[in-house]
Amino acid sequence: MPVTRVLLFVLTNVAVLAVASIVLSLFGVQGYLDESGVNLNVGALLVFCAVFGFVGSFVSLAMSKWMAKRATGAQVITQPRNQTESWLLQTVERQARAANIGMPEVAIFNSPEPNAFATGMNKNKALVAVSTGLLERMNQGEVEAVLGHEVSHVANGDMITLALIQGVVNTFVLFLSRVIGFIVDRVLLKNERGLGIGYIVTSLVAQIVLGILASMIVAWFSRRREFRADQGGATLASRGKMIGALQALQRVHEPQGLPTQMAAFGISDKRIGRFGSLFMSHPPLEMRIQALQQSA
Repeated sequence: MPVTRVLLFVLTNVAVLAVASIVLSLFGVQGYLDESGVNLNVGALLVFCAVFGFVGSFVSLAMSKWMAKRATGAQVITQPRNQTESWLLQTVERQARAANIGMPEVAIFNSPEPNAFATGMNKNKALVAVSTGLLERMNQGEVEAVLGHEVSHVANGDMITLALIQGVVNTFVLFLSRVIGFIVDRVLLKNERGLGIGYIVTSLVAQIVLGILASMIVAWFSRRREFRADQGGATLASRGKMIGALQALQRVHEPQGLPTQMAAFGISDKRIGRFGSLFMSHPPLEMRIQALQQSA
């Protein structure tokens, strides 16, 4: 990870803690807890949760390439075995050069559904992978646009951006669930002898509920990044090819087949119900096509 991204990671962490501390002070949370007999140091708890929240997100990002290869069975192309593999390497190399990033690893994973993804904590050492279904169902121009979309994810720093966002929401899920647990245990249940069953059960339930809400926030940010990656694909290939690629995905009814942890960096996501759409990592294809057409 470049030094600037490490600095961004640290500064974001510090900024989140500072803003949260100010907000808690303004609302008098610490004073309320003290008056209620809740022996809880809010500041220390917030720092503790931030460390765990951001470290967990950072470790996941650091392991993302390894996890992606294991989860999908993606095979990195080292020596091209055929014309298709040679073309893939040449196309990604050209697009990476145009996007001013290092050459990513290029891989193919076995899946009948047309899909692709990019991952990695360093934009100069990323991984771009396509499915066998994508190569079989799309023409060369459409595949080129999909590759441009994924290269744009890398160039835009979407992996580190979502890792930072995930770290922020992790921090608040851990923090708020424990504060709620303390209040229920000490104020409502009047437990004065350590952490009782009220704390354990309440904090666990709160963490699950808040975790669900947090996943909606992360998914919303992910959907916004998809529009930007589409614009990048249109620049690296062409607007017509990018629109054609999205229309090809429409013809196969919103492809799926990526593990959950890789879905945010794929080319598409499965369409689900209205409530489930809040958890989608990608906007509906018709919205993405419309956005490209309107920006022409």
